[in-house]
Amino acid sequence: MDAPQTFQDEATLHRLIQQNPELLPTAGSVRLLVLGSEVQLGNGYADILAVEPTGRPTVIEVKLARNAEARRGIVSQVLAYAAFLRGMSVEGLERGPLVRALADAGYRSVLAAALAQDQEGAIDSATFATSMQKYLDEGNFRLVLVLDEVSAELERIVAYLDAITVHGLTIDLITLNVFEVNGAKVALPQLIAPDLSAMPPSASTERSKDSGRRGELTDGAGVFRDSIENIEGETGELFERLISWAEKVASLPNVRLFTFSGVGGKRITLLPRIMPDRAGLVTLWNDERRPYISVWRSVFERHAPGSIRAVENAIAPTDLGQGNTLQHITTEVLEALRGAYEEAAGK
Repeated sequence: MDAPQTFQDEATLHRLIQQNPELLPTAGSVRLLVLGSEVQLGNGYADILAVEPTGRPTVIEVKLARNAEARRGIVSQVLAYAAFLRGMSVEGLERGPLVRALADAGYRSVLAAALAQDQEGAIDSATFATSMQKYLDEGNFRLVLVLDEVSAELERIVAYLDAITVHGLTIDLITLNVFEVNGAKVALPQLIAPDLSAMPPSASTERSKDSGRRGELTDGAGVFRDSIENIEGETGELFERLISWAEKVASLPNVRLFTFSGVGGKRITLLPRIMPDRAGLVTLWNDERRPYISVWRSVFERHAPGSIRAVENAIAPTDLGQGNTLQHITTEVLEALRGAYEEAAGK
């Protein structure tokens, strides 16, 4: 593979992350939901403020290696933003630092913004705000540092902080580069794993407990299929059609199939994802034994723009929006959606 392409400036890398947060390979494989960009937190502006499906706030800071702050300054910056967030109320966040970002995106709350990006169905709307407030009160955040190249000094600093702050912070150090492969640009992110050999067993246990609160992601449709046992009649037949459709889609190049099981097992989703972005055009739901499909316009615009009109015609009168659900799933709808995946897979 050729050498990675050079980013023109930090703004280019910033936009790539803001528009494609699913690219980030976070510890625990948590998907991040973007709330705002250039968000003022104290005396500085955080590059991106996001949230996990559990409500845990996430600060993302982006730097190019040629920036002098990429060695140490990035750490002090992101810690300062975390210190400012600690103790803030969810309402204060919505009316203060995030007021413009939410308004510009057409959302009235952090929950609304997060739900519009929740492809897995991992958010529990009833507990999200309470959980987020608890994280803010405790100062329990995820801090994500994204660079095109990481120095050995920065890697040591992050490994040390990650080991001693395990109960209150998760720090992800990620490199992201873009390569040209067969005339197409491919983004290749990598999570730089810290050396946790000195971490006490109790800390490791605490980290695993926290990550388990969001549910479980598994390969294939097996868990989803198990969840529809004993569902008979037309509903059972529709579930089987959806699973069969998803498995055929997953046979396309660069498409993989996952199942996400929410906490408590009430909502389980089937996720045909385009790799390596891990983005899905659709989410297939088993919501308390009710089947439906959600569509994600932003992913269509990035990966299958040529299929948008055909899909819009097939799902009418439902709009091809961000998270809109299709209650009436016809053969025409499934064929149009398969065509979109074929486009995204380059077939």
